[in-house]
Amino acid sequence: MMFTSLKKIISSYSTLELHILNVIKAQFFIQIVGGAFFLILNIFLAKNGYSDSEIAHFISFRFLAVMLLAFPLGFFIKGRVLRPFLIFGSLGVPIIAILIVLVIEYSFRGFLPILFILWGILYTFFQVSVLPYIMRNTEVENQSHAISLSFATNSFGMIFSGLLIFLFDNLTSINNGQVLIIISCIGFFGLRYLISLNTDNLSKESSKSISVFSNNLDWLLIIKAIIPTLIIAIGAGLTIPFINLFFFHNFLIEASEFALIGSCTSILVATSSLFVPKVKSRFGYKKGITVSQMIAVVALIILATTEFFKDYWFAFPLALSCYLLRAPLMNLAAPMTSQLTMNYVGKNNQEMLSAIMAAIWSGSWYFSSQIFRFLIDLGFPYSYIFYITAAFYSLGILCYYFLILSYQRKNIDEKLTLNLPDKSI
Repeated sequence: MMFTSLKKIISSYSTLELHILNVIKAQFFIQIVGGAFFLILNIFLAKNGYSDSEIAHFISFRFLAVMLLAFPLGFFIKGRVLRPFLIFGSLGVPIIAILIVLVIEYSFRGFLPILFILWGILYTFFQVSVLPYIMRNTEVENQSHAISLSFATNSFGMIFSGLLIFLFDNLTSINNGQVLIIISCIGFFGLRYLISLNTDNLSKESSKSISVFSNNLDWLLIIKAIIPTLIIAIGAGLTIPFINLFFFHNFLIEASEFALIGSCTSILVATSSLFVPKVKSRFGYKKGITVSQMIAVVALIILATTEFFKDYWFAFPLALSCYLLRAPLMNLAAPMTSQLTMNYVGKNNQEMLSAIMAAIWSGSWYFSSQIFRFLIDLGFPYSYIFYITAAFYSLGILCYYFLILSYQRKNIDEKLTLNLPDKSI
């Protein structure tokens, strides 16, 4: 029954336009590189003599670059063809990734901040452009499917890179750094899907020039839309980039083992992402977003608590189960929250919202990484830091609930307005 339902859901994605599928395929190859670095870069750094505090410091530079660039980039891409930005990011990310590995292996520490900043800049060129491209070039009835598939590329990339890391580690004698270089080279294949990209429907609203103080932007709507994301992003930045270190230090999980765990988790995340349109149509934004995220928060709290009894035989299976449960439930809501906020702010504000969202995630993760570094230096256990994340998540979910209510009222008001008789007659 489940496989029949999944087959029907997958077949519904075949209606997406070819140019949308090509952009999503290119995004997949970017995510292969990002997934590999997410899974084992921190452990690779730790094994090369870097402390947890140093790792957090260097990683934060990537988020700093995105925070500073994403907002002005949102202004710059409005009314412009997005293909050059996608190509620039697709080419640059693998190049910088290879350089990062070489710098780590040859102990040129002084170059790491610069390279992580460049990584953030190039990654931003791609990611800030994807969602506006989808919204601009997809029929309304296909938007939910396109956004869900775009979000699923992160999981598919993680599955692919995680399995490669595990296989290389167990079947060959090459080290983690060499594996990262190989996967980075695979990332270049995304370019082939962008070279012939020639579709980009510039709407009348998108073609208008804007400034920060432009009347074309509704900043009240934008601010309302970003508040829940900002709160959740701050909490996530304390935990998600360092979850592999939690398993490495508490349960002695090696890089290849965590890569396999990451692949299994990503399979669940990818599968759940494909069900997003069905969940949205059946439960709506209110239940689909809030309930799934609330269960994920409970799983995170239990995961954090396992640090206190990590020497017991059941601690690792329990932590692993919670990790496998948390990720798909939290990510299940992501495409829905993106579509919710994009529709809430309206067509004229979507490019700016996409840029601000990218800046928020990376900016929050930059500051959160610095906070993580400070707390680790003070001797805080990972569990306490994860509890702080859970608190932020809970507040963010509450804010999403109020945003959904506002969105529903806004839709009702618009429908009533459209049905009102013309009083000027």
